[in-house]
Amino acid sequence: MELKITILVENSVIYPFDVLGEHGFSVFLEMKDFSFLFDTGQGKALINNSLALKKDLRTIKFLYLSHGHYDHTGGLVELLKVKSPLDIYAHPDIFLERYWIKEDIKKYIGIPFPRFYLENLGAKFVLHREFQEIAPNVFSSGEVKRETPFEKIDKEMKKKVEGQLVQDDILDDYSLAIKTKKGLVIILGCAHSGMVNVINHFVQQTGIDQIYAVIGGTHLGFADEEQLEETIKVLKDYEIAKLGVSHCTGLTASAKIFNSFREKFFFASVGAVLEV
Repeated sequence: MELKITILVENSVIYPFDVLGEHGFSVFLEMKDFSFLFDTGQGKALINNSLALKKDLRTIKFLYLSHGHYDHTGGLVELLKVKSPLDIYAHPDIFLERYWIKEDIKKYIGIPFPRFYLENLGAKFVLHREFQEIAPNVFSSGEVKRETPFEKIDKEMKKKVEGQLVQDDILDDYSLAIKTKKGLVIILGCAHSGMVNVINHFVQQTGIDQIYAVIGGTHLGFADEEQLEETIKVLKDYEIAKLGVSHCTGLTASAKIFNSFREKFFFASVGAVLEV
């Protein structure tokens, strides 16, 4: 086994005992010589689920944050109570003040804690914008170019800049690729950059076009029919062996992806495990 992936936090659960579901995402990854964590969820389920699934958060080498939204960063304080000091890889924009605005709804969706507070608890932020290998065979996407005509940023996403709310392009949308003998394993947080853009980006940056698995939030729950159909076409072209969707994929999109991939498909819910 080169890699073992366990879903710790997600909207739904498949593991039958003692775990919680919450709107959020977190993944525990075990490699030959070290383990690490991808995102933290909202913070209500991380510790409980790590104990139930017997994943020791004290052992992680680092934390990787996919972007600065509350449902991926809300567990930071609880994590730092268990593991501190801790290196945290992320984009410099994770601390932007962010909102989701639609009609008469305005919700703060940014990281729930100020940087100084987290650093006082032992967070050591390693901020970067470029593609890089952050550990042996573990690649951070860096900023992803938005090249597909059918993948778009949600107009409801806003950020505050100099006191004004403007469109948030979510440049800090990061994903991971892990090089294995079977091909790349790609972990998505929410894929605000576009799932296809992310996959193409890793292929271009690594020079590896064999994709063994893609796991995580695809953001297809907010996509129109064109985006969903075009995405499925690209995924088929890559001949991906395992496709584990979760979080922001949505039930309708998940059902359509299942019907397109059948035995290659699985729900990346709490308790789901993939070994490579």
